[in-house]
Parts: sequence; C-alpha cells; structure tokens
Amino acid sequence: MRAIDLYEQLERDFIFPHLHDDFASYIPDMHPYIAENFKQRSMGLVCDFTREIRQVYTAVFPSDNVMEQIMADEPEDAMLFLHHPAVWENRGTPQRWFQMDNKYVEACRARRVAIYAIHVPLDNFGPHSTSKSLAEALGIEIIEPFAAYRGGLAGVIGKTKCETASELQKVFASAVGHETKLYSYGDHQIRDQLVAVVAGGGNDIDLVPEVRERNINTLVTGISMINEYSEKAHAFEKENRINVMGGTHYSTEQFACRSMCVYFRKLGLPARFVEDLPVLEDL
Repeated sequence: MRAIDLYEQLERDFIFPHLHDDFASYIPDMHPYIAENFKQRSMGLVCDFTREIRQVYTAVFPSDNVMEQIMADEPEDAMLFLHHPAVWENRGTPQRWFQMDNKYVEACRARRVAIYAIHVPLDNFGPHSTSKSLAEALGIEIIEPFAAYRGGLAGVIGKTKCETASELQKVFASAVGHETKLYSYGDHQIRDQLVAVVAGGGNDIDLVPEVRERNINTLVTGISMINEYSEKAHAFEKENRINVMGGTHYSTEQFACRSMCVYFRKLGLPARFVEDLPVLEDL
C-alpha cells in the first residue's frame, strides 16, 4: 500500500480539527527527523521514512523492549503505529516521558519504517479508542462517552455485570494479566452497576467531578498511584466516596492498540501488536 494513501486514510478516520495535543514538545531530540506537520500539531506522521507500507506494528510506547522486538523482525517498508511517541516511566524519577532512543529512530530510517502516533485521537471516543476498548475487554456494556479531554471525549460510562468492586477488580486483573489496585473509598456495592472507565491517566482532578455528577461510585483507570499530581483527585474521591481501580498506563491502553491491528488488516495490511511490560508502580 502506498504510504501516502494510508496516512490519508488515518487522517480521515482519526484526526479531527477540534482535537489538540502537545507531544512534540516531549521529544525535542527527535526533531531533526520529525515531519513538520507533527511539530505543529503533535498528531499523525512523526517520521516519513518510507513510500510503501507492507506491514504494520502497533505499540503503546516505543520502549527499548518494544523496539528490540521489532528490529529482531528485520522489517522493511513498514509502519510503527504508536499511541504515544515517547516512553512512559514512573519509577523513582520525577520525569515521566522519555524519548525513543535515537538508535532506533536511525534503524527505522535505514529500514524504511515510518513512525506514526496518535495520542489524543486514539483516546477520543470511537471504534478503536482506549476507554471503549478497555470497557469491552472488561465485559462492560457501553452507554455513552464522557470526560472532555483536549477537544475529545476520553472516557465511557457503562454497565457491568459485576455487583461489587472486588468482583470487578478480579475481572480487571484477569483482563490485564496482573494485579490491579482498588482504593475502596466508597460503598463496596457498585451503584446501579454503572462504572466510569477512563484508560491511562484518568484519575485526574479535572475529570473525576464528572463521575460524581453522574452519581457513579466506581472509576476504572490506568494510573492510580497517590503522588503530588494525583493527591487532589484522591482527596476528592475519598470525600465523595468514589472507588478507584488502577490497572497501569500500559495495560489499560494496550487494548486500543490491539484493536488497531483489526483496523489495519481490514485495509489489507498484516499487523501485529508488540507487547510490553506494565509499570506496576502506576498502581
């Protein structure tokens, strides 16, 4: 498939004028490689390294682990589709985002592997979006999107078959394949079996008041740890008796990148999700 045709298809399906992002500011060392359009809007084609795309790799972050797996495949004329063009780290450092190692950028250029990233557009509610995909993985029936974020809607309200928070936590742990964290601030019973789902960094003081306004007492998200960034959200949830469940940044957003493989296959392109390791300190 011609690369330009795939870029134009992704643009039509995901990148809308009302969305905005700032990821280009997190990866300054990559700027010599970055497409001008990405420098301006932080969405879409990051590095224009190929004219033809024969296969696609999808990943949540371009970590060393992910990039080593891809390069072991010896790809050529391919696309690396990312949810984030930088690497999330939450272990013992105040810095949260790290750039992809430039040796991997050089390897992508040498092997004609385009780098493409949509953060806000994939969070925005749609067929393959992060919170929708997570809710579906948990067997939650989606009712409506919510949670305004950078011009889009990053969360969903849905109905679970689980009656209690601990029951839902078990389903959550089974879906992500590792332990999850439950902050039991509210009633153990899930009110009306309705839950709010915001994958990734959904435990945000700008978002949680809307959970209370909807009379929901259980929030499922990714990053749930208590730190200086999240302490206001936790205080609000404790005061308003809202349970919080965390499943890590990576694990709650992986389902969208897995879903994107279906999207690419429908376009006739072989696609593979490249697995990574969760940062359990997110919990």
